[in-house]
Amino acid sequence: MEKPSISVVVPFFNEQESVAELHRLLASVLTSAQKPYEVFFVDDGSKDNTWQEIQKLKGIHAIRLRRNFGQTAALSVGIKEAQGDVIVTMDGDLENDPADIPRLLEKLEEGYDIVSGWRRDRWQDKFFSRRLPSSAANWLISFVTNVHLHDHGCALKAYRADVLKHVDLTGDMHRMIAAYAARGGARVAELPVRFEPRKHGVSKYGFSRTFKVLLDILAFHFFYKYARRPMHFFGAVGFLSLFLACGIGVWAIYLRIIEDIHFIRTPLPILVAIFIVVGFQFILMGLLAEIISRTMSTKIEIKDDKKT
Repeated sequence: MEKPSISVVVPFFNEQESVAELHRLLASVLTSAQKPYEVFFVDDGSKDNTWQEIQKLKGIHAIRLRRNFGQTAALSVGIKEAQGDVIVTMDGDLENDPADIPRLLEKLEEGYDIVSGWRRDRWQDKFFSRRLPSSAANWLISFVTNVHLHDHGCALKAYRADVLKHVDLTGDMHRMIAAYAARGGARVAELPVRFEPRKHGVSKYGFSRTFKVLLDILAFHFFYKYARRPMHFFGAVGFLSLFLACGIGVWAIYLRIIEDIHFIRTPLPILVAIFIVVGFQFILMGLLAEIISRTMSTKIEIKDDKKT
């Protein structure tokens, strides 16, 4: 069989009404591109008849997860199986238009490694409840990651396979894949794409998604700043705690000697003890994290030596 040039990975979760229509649209667009392609439909443990609808289709790779592992895991499974030189990801709810895929591929040919979709006209009628929080979250992600996109959460993206395959997709990092890849040197571009309001079912995202995004940003910042030097973080917090303990202790002594206020009349001695314990705990956690980090680095170097 001819090696595919394009691989399309689509995760589904309770989208039974969208499966057949999305397949029809994808087949039309990809066939007209006149390049060998493959399509992966990944059922992320749906509770409805999504898997049954996927099984009815021909000319695709169907993958079913035993339970709902989340969008990142579903994408990761499809990406690992993909053989194309370019991997395109998109949502299965028909909000992304497959007709935009050729435009993403053309932009990729300009020398970029990742082309991300920008749903520019999204939430025009819900400015305060959806558009403003979304803009704020995207600005914050861009500021922290230094990858300036208007729409980090858009699932419609085109990647060069050699770039995407090196990104370890874990947790809930699907909305920040471009940022993780960019840290490895990938060049990222953004292209306005069409946005179609959801036709079937209900959105899988609620207000709690805002807090998840904040946690993802925190994890990204911590991982890339301290993953190779965890002692710098834990040690700094530990020494800050010890410094506070010393300051509080001096203040307690001042009150006892100058103001004649006995130790037992203030909570300061308890605070001193707490900050000392916390300080040493953080320092020891930093040493333990440093040992783990260096051990993993040594294992990687040994594996590389064996390969050579």
